[in-house]
Amino acid sequence: ARAGFNFFLNEYTATRDELQAEITKRFPLTERYAEVFSVTLREPRLSLDGTANRATLAARLAISSPLLQPSTVPGRVAVSSALRWDAPALALRLQDPRAEQVELEGLRGRDAEQLQRIGAVVAQELLQGYALHTFKPEELRVGNKTYSVESIAIANDAVKVTLK
Repeated sequence: ARAGFNFFLNEYTATRDELQAEITKRFPLTERYAEVFSVTLREPRLSLDGTANRATLAARLAISSPLLQPSTVPGRVAVSSALRWDAPALALRLQDPRAEQVELEGLRGRDAEQLQRIGAVVAQELLQGYALHTFKPEELRVGNKTYSVESIAIANDAVKVTLK
């Protein structure tokens, strides 16, 4: 299946693979934390859970700081989120992302716990409001009629947007 508008159902479907391709183009993402740490997310992998109505982004994580030995600690993070509609931007955005898993390589104990907390906080901040898909105005228009979003449903292989 490909993304597109279904006239009969008033529904727009964006497949997981199409959303993945959009997301991959906009990574890596980097943010500083406490002016001492830099957190980078790369190689995002999107999964969709229709049962929980949530999207999950898993990514490679790198936390860097001159205070660390070695100066960069690699790992993985998984952040799950609901979706919301941003009408002015015509975008499906992550809403209230929650770090479900943070794993760091080669680090244990208290240092690992502190860096995991930093990784979780920064990943959530980086992904809050992140656009999974931005519509082109013509995708919401058929003839003279312009549609607006009524609801968003996450399936296991696609996101379905009901239009009115």
